[in-house]
Parts: sequence; C-alpha cells; structure tokens
Amino acid sequence: MDIVSELLSGLGKLLKGKITKAVTNKTKTYTFPSLPRTLAELKALPEAALTDEYAVAALSVLALTRWQDDRAESIAMLNFLKGPDPLNPMGIQQISDRFMDGKFYKVNSFFEGATPANGYTPSTPYQIKVTSNPYSYNETWATLYLTSGGADNPRPVKLRKKPSTGQWFLVEIQYLGDIRVPAAADKWA
Repeated sequence: MDIVSELLSGLGKLLKGKITKAVTNKTKTYTFPSLPRTLAELKALPEAALTDEYAVAALSVLALTRWQDDRAESIAMLNFLKGPDPLNPMGIQQISDRFMDGKFYKVNSFFEGATPANGYTPSTPYQIKVTSNPYSYNETWATLYLTSGGADNPRPVKLRKKPSTGQWFLVEIQYLGDIRVPAAADKWA
C-alpha cells in the first residue's frame, strides 16, 4: 500500500501543478507616452508588429480614441488592426451607435486611472491592462478582456491569428457597452 500511496501522492502533486498553471489568468499592461493621432503613428509603435494578441487588443483602444475628432483616421487604424477583414458599413455604424449622445468617455475608461469620479480622465503615461483567462483561446482565436474603470467586469475583445504570418488581428470590438456615466453627468451622484 505504501508504494501505491506514494505514486498517487506524486501524481496528485504533478497534476495539481499543471491544473494550477492552466487556470491562471494572465494580465499584460501596456504603457504609451502619448496617443497616436494617425495610422503612421500607430504603425510606428513597437506593439504594431501584431505578433502579440494582447498588444493588438490594447492598440484597438488607442485607435478608438480618434473616433470623436477624426473618424476617418480612427477607421484607418482599426482597419490596420483588422488586417484581411476591414470594417464594413455595419461595423462602422455599430461603433457610431456606441458613441451616441457624446459617450466618447467609454474609450477613456479603459486607461488606468480613468474613473467616473474624475470624468474618465486617464493617468499619464497612458496604461491599458489586457487579461486572458483559461477559456480565452480556441485554436487560432482568442477572446481577451480589457479593464474599464466604469464597469464591474472586464470587457471582451475577440482576435484571430493568421497562421501564415503569425499576426493577430482584431475581429470584434465587444467592449464598448454602457458603463457608469461620469460623476459630473450623473443626476443620482
């Protein structure tokens, strides 16, 4: 019995280590000294190699910060991040709908330090946290999560890897749902 017990104990320890590793969430934080204003500036960032799916998710937030002031430039940045499958008119309309009634603060909520209390004013340098969980990956697909200062739960962003290039591309922007309004605009605050 002692040999069997030792084997089971050893197997249990081995499996426990693998299971613990498998269910651990991974978080990466990206820091940007400034926000890119053009596609050329976005492409100049080291994260724009598109080989790191977490970086692509973070870059999508940067691209959306231009939507209010220069929609065409924002769309050009998003199309770069989307690779072989650019935004179609329906996708553009969906993004526009999320920003209706001046809700551009939604994008800023994904930067560290941006909360309803400070009107979603991000800290500088700009930082974005991107997280995965044990269910994030399925073959060449990934669903990662962005942390918003105005939401209780992280918001999803879907990406797909192109095996021939090893690059990750943005597929769905699912993170622009409603969040808490800035305190200054909250009649119940």
